[in-house]
Amino acid sequence: MKKRVFSLLLAILLVILPCMGLTSCDKEGGRTVTLYVYNWGEYISDGSEGTLDVNRMFEEWYYETYGVKVQVNYSTYSSNESMYAKLSSGSVNYDVIVPSDYMIERMIAEDMLAELNFDNIPHIGNIHSDFFGEGAQYDYYDPDNKYAVPYMYGMIGIIYNTTMVDEADIGSWDLMWNEKYKGNILQFNNSRDAFGTAQYFKGLDVNSNNKAEWREALALLKDQKPILQGYVMDEIFNKMENGSAAIAAYYAGDFLTMYENNEELEFFYPAEGTNLYVDAMCIPKSSQNKEIAERYIDFMLTEVPAVANAEYTYYASPNTVVRDNEEYKEYMDSIKEGGYDLMYATDTVETSSYKNLGGDQLIMLNELWEELKSDIEVGLPIYVLCGVILIILIGGGVFLGVRKKIRDKY
Repeated sequence: MKKRVFSLLLAILLVILPCMGLTSCDKEGGRTVTLYVYNWGEYISDGSEGTLDVNRMFEEWYYETYGVKVQVNYSTYSSNESMYAKLSSGSVNYDVIVPSDYMIERMIAEDMLAELNFDNIPHIGNIHSDFFGEGAQYDYYDPDNKYAVPYMYGMIGIIYNTTMVDEADIGSWDLMWNEKYKGNILQFNNSRDAFGTAQYFKGLDVNSNNKAEWREALALLKDQKPILQGYVMDEIFNKMENGSAAIAAYYAGDFLTMYENNEELEFFYPAEGTNLYVDAMCIPKSSQNKEIAERYIDFMLTEVPAVANAEYTYYASPNTVVRDNEEYKEYMDSIKEGGYDLMYATDTVETSSYKNLGGDQLIMLNELWEELKSDIEVGLPIYVLCGVILIILIGGGVFLGVRKKIRDKY
């Protein structure tokens, strides 16, 4: 993957300036504090393929600034639901997590998140007023701005292979249900996004309290199931990049990553509307290193790591020092013509956002998801196989019976 390290000189200066008299480089050694960060896969600039390793950069900056050795233990998850299940089990502790909007709302309601001390996050002013502060349009999940700092945002659309999909078929969610492409369609392997594709397709409320509407979406997903190649999350990258699938609903930022490896891919936002989501940095109440975690969040809001992360992920950034950076804009357009506008097209696309579902709604959604995933179509091949097995069992029984009679006779 071709990546450009933004302002490498600035990054180097940030590390070495403390050694030029601003603070001592001969800090006393001591215990190393481990900061546990839990994030989505492929969602931070990690030093691979010439990119900036922002976690290592944070470790160096923190030691030079505060004289404390910090080691970032970084791990990833593939869905909000898997992240939530792990944290709610109580078997692990993390210091920084990056859930999506509706999951943040749920975790606030369940008292799982710590209130942030913004004295330790002075760069919060870099976040665009649409995403943080009084009257912000996209802070619906944390309206009091107490628990979350926006990290990235984006919209869901449909990725398709131009050599396998007719141009006349694109533009609508209907493409995900088009039998012409049976066996070449990929669906989300998480309940909220999968149901969202069906709900947007038929104009249903993605936050509905009406069980009948959810069952209507389930019926659509069951109709879709026979033509799917499978339910995927991170597996989508290989499948779309190598052409083993033709169509997939997924996140716009990840489309650019796939496009970079396969220029036969294209993307559109469905005309019926789609989901706009915000992923934000939060601190679980169980964190053992809250102050360091807050400083970690603040560090990620500063220009060098913020631009590096935006360039690595290709997701839209709510950070003004990223959005206003001309080199960043040029870089996004160098990946794909119009790449910057594709990521920041919120004014031209019909969108809505997932809200936290109530307890009964969540139970219902989980039950519907299980019903969908366990609803195996039984066709003629299964009946034939069962018949063959039954014949073998009967034949075996007859053989054993005859053999026993022969033994008894002799």
